[in-house]
Amino acid sequence: MTSEALTQGVHHVGLTVPNVGMVAAFFEATLGFKRVREVPEYPAIFVSDGTVMLTLWQATDPQSATPFDRKKVIGLHHLALKVDPNVLEDLYQKVAAADDVKIEFSPEPLRGGPIRHMMCHIPGGIRLELIGVD
Repeated sequence: MTSEALTQGVHHVGLTVPNVGMVAAFFEATLGFKRVREVPEYPAIFVSDGTVMLTLWQATDPQSATPFDRKKVIGLHHLALKVDPNVLEDLYQKVAAADDVKIEFSPEPLRGGPIRHMMCHIPGGIRLELIGVD
């Protein structure tokens, strides 16, 4: 048995969202992601920051979907994206000003350490952490 990991990092993360266009626009306009592909018949939009790709899938019936509860539902607790620590405060202001975003907490030290992070709910309710790491 080998002790080395057999995987090589995250290729993409798939997120089911209530409004694929709105969520794609959030990642593009607010975080600078680029749209790399669309599959209108699925429907899905793929966006990337050059390191990780997000596959955004349109929920079939968003009105009847159960919102995620991070303490009661098995699945994605949150998505954490690494950002330059020098831009975290400015990015917080930009995210807070975006439509349909709920700030859970503004930039603060992570567990009392030197790393700072923030948490929000993006359009559609998915929890997003932005973490300032060199």
